[in-house]
Amino acid sequence: MTDPIAFLQKLIQIDSANGNELAVARVLQAELEAADIPTKLIPYKDDRVNLVAQLNHGDRVLGFTGHEDVVSPGDENAWTYPPFSGKIVNNTMYGRGTDDMKSGLAAMTLALIHLKQSGFAHPIRFMATVGEEFGAMGARQLTEQGYADDLAGLVVGEPTNKLLKYAHGGTVNYEIDSEGVSVHSSRPEKGVNAIEGLVAFATREPHAFDQAPDDPDLGPFRHSITVIKGGDQVNTIPAHAYLRGNLRPTPAANIELVVGLLEKLVDQANQATAANLTLNVLHRFLPVHSDKNGHLVTTANEAIAAVTGKPAELAVAFGGTDASEFIRSDNQFDVIVYGPGDNHFSHQIDEHVDLDSYTTAIKTYEEIAKRFFA
Repeated sequence: MTDPIAFLQKLIQIDSANGNELAVARVLQAELEAADIPTKLIPYKDDRVNLVAQLNHGDRVLGFTGHEDVVSPGDENAWTYPPFSGKIVNNTMYGRGTDDMKSGLAAMTLALIHLKQSGFAHPIRFMATVGEEFGAMGARQLTEQGYADDLAGLVVGEPTNKLLKYAHGGTVNYEIDSEGVSVHSSRPEKGVNAIEGLVAFATREPHAFDQAPDDPDLGPFRHSITVIKGGDQVNTIPAHAYLRGNLRPTPAANIELVVGLLEKLVDQANQATAANLTLNVLHRFLPVHSDKNGHLVTTANEAIAAVTGKPAELAVAFGGTDASEFIRSDNQFDVIVYGPGDNHFSHQIDEHVDLDSYTTAIKTYEEIAKRFFA
């Protein structure tokens, strides 16, 4: 039987920062096929490859999903232990992806194997995706190929710090390009400063979404400007500048509403500046909201209580997951987010996971599957 700690460590030692998911998929595939669980590798491009494993077949399929990629470790010298070492200290494993979310990915893999070995007869589909950290293109590809069309529920293995999450916000990423006219800075009146166009946008942005309603579960609509760049020489009026921003739509403040407000903001800024601003929406990810009294949430929490001794607190998440792509299927199904680790450590220097949290998640995923079909 596979040592779960060694298995997770093997995954952590693969550098899949924004790519190289094929190496992760092959490790998962080897483990699953050794247990006689059929798998399929689904390439996105180059070394970016999704994996789908199917345990049994039937009309009502329970989905397990997690992503194979991780974010960049940043300054590796700032880490106490090398970020792709999987170093274990005091029952804690350190490394990029320990928390977000190779521990969840490994736990789902081993849960599927244990279910197979126990003679479990119901259909489970495990989907390991590429590119969740930027673009969610793996989940989009699998959705377009029909892998969500027969799901009766979906479990996302992101870290939740023992909380059971039944909803999360969506995401709209956008870029504003500002075009001006470049001249020498000694004669600024002869040109058009592209940065001033962005200033016209940025000064109006804080109140541009004031009419977006609060959501009863996810709360207020959130929005931020996160990147701004312009100019390359101190004595030249810049002809080009751009900024990027992020919107967090909810079921109440939906994508159509907030993108409409964004377009209105661009129009207002254009009227106030000589620069020309254009909007490019980079990504649109739907908000996710499930019935907190529905079958999936209820049976999952029964499973959590059976394994841990008490039910989880129900909560919502403000970050997104691959579920935003999977729910684009015409098929309707509930989603929960539940996984080992604490998302406060995600994307951080010295990211880590408590190994008891990880091994408990293996048992919990098994129990969720059993109770879902009971």
